[in-house]
Amino acid sequence: MDFTNKTVLITGGARGIGRATAAAFASRGARVAINFRNNHQAARDAVEELEGDGHLAIRADISQPEAVRQMADAVVDEFGRLDIVVNNAGIFEPHPIDTSSYQAWQDSWNRTLATNLSGAANVCFCAARHMMRQGGGHIVNVSSRGAFRGEPAQPAYGASKAGLNALSQSLAQALAPYNIFVGAVAPGFVDTDMAKGYLDGEAGEAIRRQSPLNRVAKAEEVAFAILFLASEQAAFTTGCILDINGASYLRT
Repeated sequence: MDFTNKTVLITGGARGIGRATAAAFASRGARVAINFRNNHQAARDAVEELEGDGHLAIRADISQPEAVRQMADAVVDEFGRLDIVVNNAGIFEPHPIDTSSYQAWQDSWNRTLATNLSGAANVCFCAARHMMRQGGGHIVNVSSRGAFRGEPAQPAYGASKAGLNALSQSLAQALAPYNIFVGAVAPGFVDTDMAKGYLDGEAGEAIRRQSPLNRVAKAEEVAFAILFLASEQAAFTTGCILDINGASYLRT
C-alpha cells in the first residue's frame, strides 16, 4: 500500500483512530491534512509526529455545512488535489430513552446526526466534487459495530452509523462511474480516549470478553483496514462494510 504523492484528508484526525490513520498514511508517503474542531494543540502535535513533510492541520466543525465546503477547498488549494477522504469525526453521548428528558433527547439526536451523518455526507459531497474533476478518488467512512447490534443508551449514535453505512453503499454506486470508490469500516470497541472511560471502568473486563481474543481493537488495526480500502488494489471492494470487532459481533 504505497500512497506516495497522494493527498489525504482525515476528519477528527487529532486523536484516536484518526491520528493512527494519519500516521499510517504518512508513513507510506501520503501528504495528510488533519481536521480538528477545537483541540488545536492535539492537532498540531499530531502533524508534527507525522513522517515526511508538507502535512497540514485544518480547523472545521463538520456539523456546519459551509465550514465543510471551506475545508475541502482549502485542502485542494494547499495540495492541488484531494485523493482520499477518511470520515472519522464523530460524537458519542448517552441519552437513554427511559431517563432522558424530551429536550435532552432532541438535543442529543440533533447534535449526533449533524456531525456523524449530515456532516459526513457533506464531507463526501464536497470531496466528491473535487474528485470528479480530477478523475477519481477514495472515500472511507468510519462506521461502528453499533450500527448492527444497536446502542440502547446511545440510540442516535447507532442510527447515525447505520445511516452512514447506507450512505456509503449509495455513494459507491453513484460515484463508481467517476472512478471514485467508497467503503466503510465498522469497529467495535477501540482502545482510544473516547472509549477510555468504559474500558477503565467496571465494565472494562466484560467489554474485553466480548471478543474471543479477550481484548479490544488497537487504533492501528483500524487504521490498517482503512488504508486497505483506500488502496488502488482494493477498488473492487467499493460498497463494502468491513467489520473490525474481533468476532465480538458476527453478522451474515
